[in-house]
Amino acid sequence: MCTPARQSASYRPWRAESSVFGMAVIEVSGLTKRYGDRTVVNGVSFTVAEGEIFGILGENGAGKTTTVECIAGLRSPDGGAISVLGLDARRDHERLRGLVGVQLQESQLQDRLRVGEALQLYASFYPDPADWRELLASVGLTEQVNTPYAKLSGGQKQRLSIALALIGNPRVAILDELTTGLDPRARREIWKLIRAIRDRGVTVLLVTHFMDEAERLCDRLAVLVDGGLAALDTPAGLIAGVGDVDGYRANLEDAFLALTAPSHDS
Repeated sequence: MCTPARQSASYRPWRAESSVFGMAVIEVSGLTKRYGDRTVVNGVSFTVAEGEIFGILGENGAGKTTTVECIAGLRSPDGGAISVLGLDARRDHERLRGLVGVQLQESQLQDRLRVGEALQLYASFYPDPADWRELLASVGLTEQVNTPYAKLSGGQKQRLSIALALIGNPRVAILDELTTGLDPRARREIWKLIRAIRDRGVTVLLVTHFMDEAERLCDRLAVLVDGGLAALDTPAGLIAGVGDVDGYRANLEDAFLALTAPSHDS
């Protein structure tokens, strides 16, 4: 039976490097973010390579969303450095706006705004936007072009969020908790869409707390625990670090539970 805690010497997943992919397009070094006396991201470092689907995995409150908001230039770090496509994420935010597409967890549009209107509006923010009609077709929303936002299903709203993140022809897409609240069929449709985004040449930074989603989609995973980096590896590497659990072959959920288990110091 496997019972490693987060600081246990019995569980040491190796840090899988990104050299098997392309060059690094995101470099995070010593990222720290505080809100008052509370440190929510504590010295996190990792790189994301061109062509990866790179996942950030963690429990609620682990610092996942704050990390990607700093990468997107939406929050200022209190320490560390972030480079995206060779640019400083905060200082060069305006230059990065057309290179990085962002879909955040709490994204909402006005209820009466129609799908086509939303895409045309967002396209007007960029000097060289994608063809919004082609993008609409690629996310399977052509028939909803005149549908008000409030009338869309949960899955359709998520597809629209992805389309809005891609309207500026970005090289990097940051997607936060895309499938929360969706039924299994809608989740699978979003997974297919994420793979299609990567196939178009877009590097994907994906935040999730779903184990099956992380295992099926992500090339590598950064696991955050209490704001710190607990592991950085491929899904297979994380699983291999656990071994068998109660006589059964471990899965990613077992690896995650091992990493996030409370410490019991004697």
